[in-house]
Amino acid sequence: MHIYRLRCTLYLLLALLLAGCGEDVPRLSPLSQNAVILAFGDSLTYGTGAGAGSSYPAVLERLSGHRVINAGKPGEQTPAGLARLVRELDDYQPELLILCHGGNDMLRQQPLQSMAANLEQMVRLAHERGIQVVMLGVPRPALLTRSTADTYRSVAEKMGVPLEDAILAEVLSDSALKSDQIHPNAEGYRRIAEAVYRLLQQAGAL
Repeated sequence: MHIYRLRCTLYLLLALLLAGCGEDVPRLSPLSQNAVILAFGDSLTYGTGAGAGSSYPAVLERLSGHRVINAGKPGEQTPAGLARLVRELDDYQPELLILCHGGNDMLRQQPLQSMAANLEQMVRLAHERGIQVVMLGVPRPALLTRSTADTYRSVAEKMGVPLEDAILAEVLSDSALKSDQIHPNAEGYRRIAEAVYRLLQQAGAL
């Protein structure tokens, strides 16, 4: 009887764990055949640390079959990114924005509340133009293990957008996938692109 109860308890715990892992990804509309994707951010989007053609937007373009614009600007913080985004959205008129920003705010110890407000406004700017948004969570700066800043989960939940919140932390915690302390190498960027591609499939965009 005790063994039976133990098994029932274990099955219940497993079911609860699986249920927690199966949370629904916010849905996106399928991209049209000629859709343009705008990858917007800082050096992690630009591809610092890897050669030409190895940035995650370049790899994602090959995976998805869609044109992916690399709008990464190394060193940029979210206030400047917010000011720049309007022009990029209007110039390229993408169907999808992939937003990966805020790492430099954290490196320079800027207030997380301000960073969150800027990220939220970036999402609003896209939504006001009928552009769908996916976010990439950036890990907190750390010497050893890294984990995604909770700010990204809060913003994504509030704005109702899909979030890839694990891959950058995984890549930047593995020295074999980095070119320096804060940038991936070509293999790291490839893994980021693959994770974004999977998220877009799960959300229904691809």
